[in-house]
Parts: sequence; structure tokens; C-alpha cells
Amino acid sequence: MQFNAAGVEALVAIADHGTFDAAAGALHVTPSAVSQRIRALEREAGQVLVSRGSPCVPTEAGTALVRLGRQLRLLDEEARSTLAAQQGRVEVTVAVNADSLATWFRDVLAEVARREDLVLRLIVEDQAYSAQMLRSGEALGAVTSDPHAVQGCRSEHLGFLRYRPAAVPELAERWRSGRGVDWQRMPVVVFNAKDALQHDLLRARGVTDPEVVHLVPTSADFLEAVRLGLGWGMLPEPQLRPELDAGTLVTLGGRTHHDVHLHWQRWRIDSAALATLTDVVRRISARHLRR
Repeated sequence: MQFNAAGVEALVAIADHGTFDAAAGALHVTPSAVSQRIRALEREAGQVLVSRGSPCVPTEAGTALVRLGRQLRLLDEEARSTLAAQQGRVEVTVAVNADSLATWFRDVLAEVARREDLVLRLIVEDQAYSAQMLRSGEALGAVTSDPHAVQGCRSEHLGFLRYRPAAVPELAERWRSGRGVDWQRMPVVVFNAKDALQHDLLRARGVTDPEVVHLVPTSADFLEAVRLGLGWGMLPEPQLRPELDAGTLVTLGGRTHHDVHLHWQRWRIDSAALATLTDVVRRISARHLRR
């Protein structure tokens, strides 16, 4: 069964922009035309594809067609690039967690910067949640902690980031308790509500409700907050190692660490752009991640 291309395009625009009016603006048509395309597509599919709310979002069935629409758009861009007299650029949307983006994934950006055939659109998302971007069709590839391939995707293990609890020496000394620290009372810094690294460590030590929790939702500022003594935090080794060498931070809890295994998932479609990016991610991760 072939779905109406204009209807699928309208559905993708609604998913991208959240309203029928905004989708119409992006497609340079009237809102009435978008409504007509969606109704026609829903008749073809035999079910509701858009939940009309604020914002409008695709239903579960609609999400499958959004994914189809984005796949078709990628392949269309590649075909146009191949046929064009001048080499074109293909846009690839990738979900990546903030810590990877602040460390090893920067070398991926550096290599893409030297190419003229790729345009990256990055979505910063926690590694435990980025697979959802693949399921929705919003991302073509993702750095994720989920080893199980999303339907329609392939997955490969890249390696792992090792995290260790760290603080400035003054903070560690202030909250020293015996041979360790007072985990209950020592202030802690967390990245966002999805960041469980610090609380997992605390629960392992019998602490379920630390007295002071600071929220700092960017990777660079998270490191800076720990460096300024706002609290302790779990830091990835590539960020932590220079601080330990300089003596600005110390580790806590002896050899305590937490390893986050990272996987690269990408749509299973015949895309030269995705294949190129996959090769770059594979080579860069092999240089930086533990295995």
C-alpha cells in the first residue's frame, strides 16, 4: 500500500512544528490544505493519525508514517545530491547525550566539518532516552545506552564512558566522615530529572534523600559547578582526568565508578549519508571510549 506523499509530508510538518498553522507555513500552503491532506491520509490509513491538541502530536499509528516520511525525505535528498551537477549536502538528525557531545563526540563534529556532503542536526538527549527519538522518527541515528535495536534500526556497541564521583578538595575535607564522606549532608549536583547517576550511588550507600541537591542542566556548566565547589557530581573520565592531574578535583568513595555503555543505533535504510556518519562515529568512539 502506498500512502499519499503530500499527506505524509503534511504529517511530518505537524510533528516538526506542533500545529496545523505552523505546518502550513513550513509547507507554504494554507492551514485548510494541511487539514485536507491529513484527513485524506487518515482515510487511507483507516485510523486517526494526529492527536489534535496543544501541541498536535502524531498518534502511535501516525508516528510510523512520520518515520516513513523522514526516511523518504533523506533518500530524496541523497538522490537529488547525486543527480545535481554540483554536490549537495544531506541533513542527518542525530540524538546524542550531553556528556558525549562535550567529550568524544566533538571529534565527530570536527571530522564532519571537513566534509561537504553532510549537515548535522543534533538533538541533545539523555543516553537512556535517545532511543525514543528513533522510534518517533525524529532522529536518523542516536547514541544510546539501550543495546536493543529499535524496530527498523540496527545497533552496535561503541564502548563505555566511566563516571567517577568527584568534588573540590575543600568540599571533600569539609564533609569528611571517618575514611569517607558524609553522603547524606554533602551537597550534590545533578544534571536534570533524568540523571540518575548520583542518586544511584547514594542509594547504594543507604541515602535516599540527600539534604542539598543542585540542578545544573548543561554538561560544561555541570563540570564548572563541581569545580566551584557547589557540590559533588559524577563526571566522565575525559572531563575528570585533567582536573585530577591539576589537583582541582579529587575522587570520592575510593575506586567507586559507574560505567555507561553506549551504542550507536541508526535506521536500517540504504543511505550513503548514514553509512558515512556511522563510519565516523565508529572510528572516533574506538579512539576515546573504554572497551
